[in-house]
Amino acid sequence: MLDSLLSPTQLGSIAIKNRVVMAPMTRARTPSRVPTASMAEYYRQRASAGLIITEATQISQQGTGTISTPGIHTPEQIVGWHQVTEAVHQAGGRIVCQIWHSGRVSHQVFHDGELPVAPSAVQGAIRTFTEQGFVPTPQPRALTLEEIAAVVADFRQAAVNAMSAGFDGVEIHGANGYLIDQFLRDGVNRRTDAYGGSIENRSRFLFEVTDAVIDEIGADVTGVRLSPFSTTWDCHESNPASLFRHAIGELDHRGLAFLEIVERINESTVSGSAAQVQEGFGIDDIRAVYRGALVLNGGYEPLRAEQVVAAGEAAAISFGRPYLSTPDLVERFALGAALNLPGDDAAVYGGGDAGYIDFPRLSD
Repeated sequence: MLDSLLSPTQLGSIAIKNRVVMAPMTRARTPSRVPTASMAEYYRQRASAGLIITEATQISQQGTGTISTPGIHTPEQIVGWHQVTEAVHQAGGRIVCQIWHSGRVSHQVFHDGELPVAPSAVQGAIRTFTEQGFVPTPQPRALTLEEIAAVVADFRQAAVNAMSAGFDGVEIHGANGYLIDQFLRDGVNRRTDAYGGSIENRSRFLFEVTDAVIDEIGADVTGVRLSPFSTTWDCHESNPASLFRHAIGELDHRGLAFLEIVERINESTVSGSAAQVQEGFGIDDIRAVYRGALVLNGGYEPLRAEQVVAAGEAAAISFGRPYLSTPDLVERFALGAALNLPGDDAAVYGGGDAGYIDFPRLSD
């Protein structure tokens, strides 16, 4: 029985009907950067989740890092997302927009020949998808102080745009080696000004973005995603325990709707994702400094998810890969039914409706 996992709760002011969260997953189905009718159907099919977190959605043209990812910075994109949120709401679901800047995980082809930006001009062992295939990224250029303020303003406006598009809230993407994570970690951030050096300085950008979003839409509909136990896109940190204890402890004071923690990552040769193990640092350290609602992510099975939620160790659990091929995940959890077999790996990123919205549901 999954009584706790399938019970309702609140994440801030967002009422969710169960503790199963659909994790953010890039699907690369928007070649025009504008959400489509197929995307609306994809998310509608998964509306039985307690909460859906969208795929990473860039806050600006500058924030773009790969092909066919959607944005939330133009009027056309806001309209496109509105059809998505309307479809999810009509199906009884709740959905938040994950707002994102890719930083150095990008290429000149997305920026009219200009270099991608980062905290510092530190090139990583990174490749990204372009129309020409999977190519190495260039050495980025360091953001100026004025440009940092402009990026904070872009996050602020993206949150406003998301609410205009009908979302129930936003999640700030601070994980997985993208711009906020790049500011946090000393393997990428080599700045000597107020945004570099000490842990307090390297955390500043995260806090400024979070405070800007909260100022516009409220803490009760704002979430943050962090990945303290792994590295992605060659984004390393020499002392993750001290860094993330500080960052998460400070976020605790902001009254967020939720904090999503990537507890264990799927290792990948594409993104270089791998566990970063530091002795004496684990999820209990996060719980010790964060008193708000935690959403945990990391290869959970239903029974383990139930145990963690029942023990009060998390408010909800986010599931990623199972949602790729099983849109009615909650219904199958409730019945103990088998999940659909995984689809074609080639259809995960990009393509048409095949391997995207054509998976069977128990009700079909």
